[in-house]
Amino acid sequence: MAIQLSKALVFRRLHPKPKPNSPISMANFSLATTNLTAEPPKSRLRGVVFDMDGTLTVPVIDFPAMYRANPSGIDILHQIENWSPEKQQKAYDTIADFEREGLDRLQIMPGAAELCGFLDSKKIRRGLITRNVKTAVDLFHERFGITFCPALSREFRPYKPDPAPLLHICSAWDVQPDEVMMVGDSLKDDVKCGKRAGAFTCLLDENGRYDSPEYANVDHKPDFKVSSLHEVRKLLETYFDLAP
Repeated sequence: MAIQLSKALVFRRLHPKPKPNSPISMANFSLATTNLTAEPPKSRLRGVVFDMDGTLTVPVIDFPAMYRANPSGIDILHQIENWSPEKQQKAYDTIADFEREGLDRLQIMPGAAELCGFLDSKKIRRGLITRNVKTAVDLFHERFGITFCPALSREFRPYKPDPAPLLHICSAWDVQPDEVMMVGDSLKDDVKCGKRAGAFTCLLDENGRYDSPEYANVDHKPDFKVSSLHEVRKLLETYFDLAP
């Protein structure tokens, strides 16, 4: 079970702090007490990498409908490069139609601006990895006045959940993967990417979707789990050394 922050942010530490890719030994949080156990040594954190759709932005793209509309009804980006040119073009056109609709309704996720401001105050780098196109990333930067560097869009290959995008960012920052956290709303893309790279991972699960028993035995479990980006600041202050 991942470390899960209560909305009240009053918690109790029950187990040692998890390390990236270590056997899962997670902490639970409780509203029943305000007393903290002894503080374990904190890991240094030098950068946070975010997913975009559903993490930094409110979900507006109907991905299941997009997958149903493409020629084979699957997650296109993982398969499209093996298709014929004609089939690829049809799939790309389908993706583009749904993404254009999403751009018209682009909204920043509650808590995203505040969290980015906090990271800036601590001089912690901010990066972005998305399976969306560069146009969407540029629009996010322009519309909300918050920039991420590097910001890797679908034009960067290979896609998540391959660890290559995250390792590329770590290299650009000249930091180790275990000094970085990946934050996203997808177990199969964001958490898997982060764990395979050797980074800390935080799953944003607004509606408790991943509390379902079907996700109990997944191969890649997050180190932390939150229901809102508002909770991430307290998580970082509690478990990480944020000194420059």
